[in-house]
Amino acid sequence: MTDSSTSFAARLALALVAGLLLGTAGCSQEQPASAPAAPKVGVYVVQSQPYTVTATLPGRASAYMVSDVRPQIDGIIEKRLFTEGTEVKAGQVLYQIDARRYQAAYDSSKAELSQARAAVESARPLAERYEALARMDAISKQDRDNAVASLAQERANVATAQANLESARINLDFTRIKAPISGRIGASVYTPGALVTANQADALASINKLDPIFVDIQQSVAQYLTLKQAVDSGQLETDTDNAAPVQVTPEGASTPMTGKLQFAGVSVNQDTGSVMLRAIVPNADHTLLPGMYVRTQLVQGIDVKSILLPQQAVSRDASGQPTALVVDANDKVVQHKLEIAGATDDNRWRVTSGLKIGDRVVVQGSEKAKVGQAVQPTQVDIAANGSVKTVPGPQSGRADSTANTPGQPAASGG
Repeated sequence: MTDSSTSFAARLALALVAGLLLGTAGCSQEQPASAPAAPKVGVYVVQSQPYTVTATLPGRASAYMVSDVRPQIDGIIEKRLFTEGTEVKAGQVLYQIDARRYQAAYDSSKAELSQARAAVESARPLAERYEALARMDAISKQDRDNAVASLAQERANVATAQANLESARINLDFTRIKAPISGRIGASVYTPGALVTANQADALASINKLDPIFVDIQQSVAQYLTLKQAVDSGQLETDTDNAAPVQVTPEGASTPMTGKLQFAGVSVNQDTGSVMLRAIVPNADHTLLPGMYVRTQLVQGIDVKSILLPQQAVSRDASGQPTALVVDANDKVVQHKLEIAGATDDNRWRVTSGLKIGDRVVVQGSEKAKVGQAVQPTQVDIAANGSVKTVPGPQSGRADSTANTPGQPAASGG
């Protein structure tokens, strides 16, 4: 091989190696990274809806009517005619007092009345004859006046005897001590053979009317003033034509009883600083007994423009302030501070400040959403059991405040 051929081959080999190295170097250079995609989040569109505002307050049951059974005459109890702890009817005889001396007094008064009436019958003819004779001047006017006065006196005696007889009859009737009201009677304090008096301090027994029954509810002054301000400002609407329903749950029971608010107190208890509300509750099976502690749920009004937010949409900052992440019109995340009135029965917060109708609140994917970050919002709905489902339709930009979000009926309780 010639020198020129060898030189050409060497140059060609060097050129190939150089090209291969340049190609390798070009491939090893990093490609510029593309921008990360905006995270996807589920948003709940805030809507206005009516909400029944209730308050849970303590209360105690008290009898609808209470009557202490007391004697109205003196005497010895002969019989007790009722079973303790049972129902008695108004007018039912409960005790029998020894009636012999009262019967004798009645018989004596009855005889005195008969005697007085006989005296009238005797005096009347004499007075009538004297009237006739006086007109003929056959007797003096004084004799006539005496006869007429005697007749009047006998008639007065009849009236007195009638009153005495009625008094004796009443006392005789009082020997049968009767129930003044219908209800459940308690234990008998006195037994047969005991002496009772008309003015004694101790009752023989007590009767409580338990159906219906009262429930006395204590509401703090602060709660009362807050409610009054909400009603006066129009935030709450109340039905003044119908009594507010009250749910009453006895301590240890799970099923509430339904009653109605009867009246609200007109003064503040100086010892407790509370206002008393009274509800009346049907109590046919006597579940409630006087003195029993109960928990009541009282309807206070209707918030016609309430904002109810799913609980998973609310978090708290370091100071404990409730907050929510909201997607603005540019699909960027902003944080709103909230004021909430409490939780509802269906696991939602009632928001009183910090949101407005149409705001899109992040309820799904909040761990990926950072304040100031752009996101891809998808409108979702929260079912009563807390499950999330997507709402079909356009998802970008601010939601129409008049849109109807399904699955969010007006709630009660809370």
